[in-house]
Amino acid sequence: MSKLTADHPTIAAALEILAAKDPARIPEILAEDVVFLPPTYWAEWRGRQAVALVLSHVMQVFSDFRYRRVMGAGRDWALEFQCKVGEFDAVGVDLLTLDDEGRIARFEVVMRPLKTVAALREAMNARVAQDPRFAGLKPA
Repeated sequence: MSKLTADHPTIAAALEILAAKDPARIPEILAEDVVFLPPTYWAEWRGRQAVALVLSHVMQVFSDFRYRRVMGAGRDWALEFQCKVGEFDAVGVDLLTLDDEGRIARFEVVMRPLKTVAALREAMNARVAQDPRFAGLKPA
């Protein structure tokens, strides 16, 4: 399969960062006041520090992660992915909205099937509870 590309530098960087599983680079693509809407509950994480931390843990929970399609232009992008959470397969879409500086201002994830989303929620709740860096952040 050919390597996915995107015409926007932030989207291209996001594809590169996630493919390399490089959590240290996540903040460079996020707006300071970014909002992250996870697929596991109806709440949101706000701010570059919190969202970068959540995404760094997601990188560890997902395995066999790869983007399948990249669609969009201008401010609005959809990145279709597939992955595994434990033994469960999943497909999903990262819906990204960019700000005036071209950084990700809104990051919403939709995913299926339900059993994989439930496994993701369980794994992420355990990680958040054990990571002291979440202590100073407003909970989602």
